[in-house]
Amino acid sequence: MPRPRRTLISIEDTPYYHCCSRVVRRAFLCGDDKYTGKNYDHRRGWVEEQLIKLCEVFAIDVAAYAVMSNHLHVVLYIDLETANSWSDREVVEQWHKLFNGTTLTQKFAKGEVIDEHLVVQLKQLIATYRSRLCDISWFMRCLNEPIARQANFEDNCTGHFWEGRFKSQALLDEAAVLACMAYVELNPIRAQMASTPEKSDFTSIKLRVKAALSGEQPKQLLPFIGNERVHQPKGIAFSLKDYLILVDETGRVIRDDKRGSISSSAEAILSRLNIPAANWIKIVAEFGQLFHGPVGTLEEFSRYCEHLNKRRRHFSSSCEYMHNHSL
Repeated sequence: MPRPRRTLISIEDTPYYHCCSRVVRRAFLCGDDKYTGKNYDHRRGWVEEQLIKLCEVFAIDVAAYAVMSNHLHVVLYIDLETANSWSDREVVEQWHKLFNGTTLTQKFAKGEVIDEHLVVQLKQLIATYRSRLCDISWFMRCLNEPIARQANFEDNCTGHFWEGRFKSQALLDEAAVLACMAYVELNPIRAQMASTPEKSDFTSIKLRVKAALSGEQPKQLLPFIGNERVHQPKGIAFSLKDYLILVDETGRVIRDDKRGSISSSAEAILSRLNIPAANWIKIVAEFGQLFHGPVGTLEEFSRYCEHLNKRRRHFSSSCEYMHNHSL
């Protein structure tokens, strides 16, 4: 039986989560439908546009994404600090970018005087909106529902387009985050939809490579900020150059099926993550099969379970793949 979403989220342990949504029926999110001969590649653009729009509304950043033929992956970062730093007016303004709100919040947004007996009600609405603006379930709902409406209109049908629940996984440490990002961004190569990361349309890695060629990082994505330091800006505490090297070399191994064929420079990068090259290749190539729950070392996994009062430690056997010894 699926667990309530709130029992899978522990901001105390990690702000990073991997989410995956799949379509139902014989619908195609994008790509070619061999049964009808229709091409749905344009729908991938819908998803990318909606993702970028939501990043400007929610206190949630996108670290990685890939839009496939019948599913999509995103790696999300919950920015609780930003959500808590917004003023009451900013919270309402952010919410109104997606929803109409209520007559009361509309009056507040316009700067009109709020009757004293309605102030408590207004405060409750603002607290609700603030919570939703850093809630993964609301983010995924606002991503999936507009796509479903557009697809159903285009297909001239009604009913569910997506599966009822999206899959979400907590990524409990740096190695788990980077491995999951690489897995997500190399999906098109694994599916033989692209030959290299920079040719993988509608993925975050294509945006990162394109921006990197100009010495920049894409504004739509959570940035890499290098090694951790005091008073660091928000971002992934890892070298962008090292990450791009890892993704490129891992993509070559997966594409050419050259098991264990990874350069010494890439191995040196992996040594800092305490993951042997063989483990890394297996994790990135088979992430979806290996991990069906939280991802991280056994120590991180145990702490996560304690915080969420999980008695039965499901999926703990998967933690062995994140250890610093070869399997």
